Amino acid sequence: MRIKFILIFTVLAVLIGGMAGGYIALAKGIPSIEELKQYNPTAGTKIFADDDVLIGELKIEKGIFIPIDSMPQNMLNAIVAVEDSRFWKHKGIDYIAIARAIIKDVIHVSLKEGGSTLTQQLAKVVFLSPEKTIKRKLMEASLAIKIEKSLSKKEILELYLNRVYFGHGAYGVEMAAKVYFGKSVRQLNLAEAALIAGLVKAPTSYSPYNDLARAKERQLTVLSRMEEEGYIKKSEKEGAYNQPLYLSSPRRGVEANSYFIENVRKYLEDKYGEETVYKGGMKVYTTVNRGMQVAAVNAVQAGLKEVDKRRGWRGPIEHKQDTDFTKELNGRELSTTVSINPGDVYTGLVLKVSGQEAVIKTRGVTGRLSLRDAQWASKILNRNGTAKTLQNFSLSSILKPGDVVKVSIKSIQNKNIMLALEQEPEVEGALIAVEPYTGFIRAMVGGYDFAKSDFNRAVLAKRQPGSAFKPIIYAAAMDNGFTPASVINDEPVTYAGGARGEWSPENYDHKFYGPTRLREALTFSRNVVTVKLVEAIGIDNLINFARTVGFQSDMPRNFSIALGSLNVTPFELASIYNVFASNGMKVKPVSIKYITDRKGKILESNEPEPEQAISPQTAFLITSMMEDVVRFGTGWRAKSLGLPVAGKTGTTNDYKDAWFVGYSSNLVACVWVGLDNYKPLGALETGARAASPIWVSFMNNALKGGAEPFTPPEGIVSHFVDPKTGLLSRDDSGIREYFREGTQPKQVSPSKSIWEVRDPSQFDFD
Repeated sequence: MRIKFILIFTVLAVLIGGMAGGYIALAKGIPSIEELKQYNPTAGTKIFADDDVLIGELKIEKGIFIPIDSMPQNMLNAIVAVEDSRFWKHKGIDYIAIARAIIKDVIHVSLKEGGSTLTQQLAKVVFLSPEKTIKRKLMEASLAIKIEKSLSKKEILELYLNRVYFGHGAYGVEMAAKVYFGKSVRQLNLAEAALIAGLVKAPTSYSPYNDLARAKERQLTVLSRMEEEGYIKKSEKEGAYNQPLYLSSPRRGVEANSYFIENVRKYLEDKYGEETVYKGGMKVYTTVNRGMQVAAVNAVQAGLKEVDKRRGWRGPIEHKQDTDFTKELNGRELSTTVSINPGDVYTGLVLKVSGQEAVIKTRGVTGRLSLRDAQWASKILNRNGTAKTLQNFSLSSILKPGDVVKVSIKSIQNKNIMLALEQEPEVEGALIAVEPYTGFIRAMVGGYDFAKSDFNRAVLAKRQPGSAFKPIIYAAAMDNGFTPASVINDEPVTYAGGARGEWSPENYDHKFYGPTRLREALTFSRNVVTVKLVEAIGIDNLINFARTVGFQSDMPRNFSIALGSLNVTPFELASIYNVFASNGMKVKPVSIKYITDRKGKILESNEPEPEQAISPQTAFLITSMMEDVVRFGTGWRAKSLGLPVAGKTGTTNDYKDAWFVGYSSNLVACVWVGLDNYKPLGALETGARAASPIWVSFMNNALKGGAEPFTPPEGIVSHFVDPKTGLLSRDDSGIREYFREGTQPKQVSPSKSIWEVRDPSQFDFD
């Protein structure tokens, strides 16, 4: 023991001497604190939604600055008690704390104790790198001493609490209060302040979202330190610890605008430069509709979860070996200390499993998972992409105690909490919604989770559109002498070229249907008729038309273009369909209405400038044909909206891409679903099945105000035609068809027209 103390004092002497020498050597080289002394957070750039509500900020200083006088005293006391109890007494370096830390380290033969003061931590956060070197520690100490000489304790604490990181993207106590409790720091009570103060040491480990039990233990540590320092009484400590914590749901509403804001940020930086964006005090008024944006995020996330579940269960996130499950099962419940919300997804620990039920602990509460609410996991997805279905499925065949899984709260009745098994989707997707005529982007979602991947698939992912390209072909045909009633024979055909020297296109169901009207061919997405149509109008005419309506991507000069063998982004495809929705007008989609500088001067204004790209008659005819895709064909799910809408599905080879693009009179939306690695989604995961439910869910919320019917422009006439021949009907027993005036058939059908109506729900093939 005597040798230990000799060693301790020797280390202390060397350390103090080294620090003194280091201070002298480094004092001239440390950063100036004049900037810190005059600290005023730069305004950065504020981003507003279309209703002028602030939705984001771009600035160097992260977080939301708040004066120390606006912070509750409990918040100040909690952070001082747990991080630097001698803060009000030392001069930047706490030699007593350092000595105490060294003694503990030597006695326990470890290097776990730290002696950094709040001032040193501030120096590290503001000026220095996080590297753990002797030089950096000496610079930190030197800078802390200079800070103490230049700023008051109150100013130091204010800066610290506004700059330190609290986890989950929260910098500063104001942002932390909003992230964890959905309120301002001004409104925090003692229990909430103690939990937030406890996060500084290890934000990830002590996060109540990651491990509530550990977060509560840390909260108790903070409260105990506050009691020891005389800030609170024992009764206050106990009352605060037992007080319910109404935590916000993770990321609820926080990331709804992330992909849109990131898209705006890149535009601003490219045009105005980083200096102006982050220090210029600009205000950017955008086109995004907050309600539609939330609806888009919800629709995409829910839809991708469903597709991912159909692919199969990938297994637990991880497995914890050394867990006392008996203690967990019999331990004191935390159900009174946290709020949970039905529908929200959390991480849970499996405590007990039988064939029919599993007991899972999540966010401090224990819930039950029934076999019924995990039935989808009977399909197991292997790492090589193959799947198998378990014949005698039970929960014990996929779960065991110690497994960490994702669960959602299905229901809460009294203290009985029922769970449903979930998993984080590998499947990705995108949605972009554009307003006709103005081109205003109303919603943009670039993936399942911005925090997981900031790659914006809505504007950057170039994928094959499959049959979602067909409306461009049929619209080009309307411009080249064809009508919706024109007939092409759906029969086997072979073309030169292809992998084997020749190519024979087939329909999805490998059947041929004989003479087929173009309206019917588009409604049921007939491949053979579409290829023949491209042959009839000519590839060059098709490509020129596609360029006219806005296609900028490379296009193959062969008949495979009929099946969508080109690459296009959801943004580009939505822009093309917007021409049809805008009565033939082409307008550049924009996300920013106008921008002002810090003095209110307008720097940029984007007024819509639509130009007539194609005739209103062509736009109406293709819209009318796509209305039938919804009424009778592959887009049948959209009928549930009960509104006049037009749209088209799209599916590529091997089910690698699924699309649905459609519109009402006042909104265009494009949905894409796929995997980033270009692997197949799975058998039968078509545009109709994987993408259109997302589109329908979004439009159901976005079109709360309804939508007007599509009305024919001047120059459009209607006649009854025979559905089999496309010729004029002998009477009114045929179907009503629209024509550009002068293109209607001149011949009358020799036989009486019979119109067969089929159940559209059978058409999930495209």
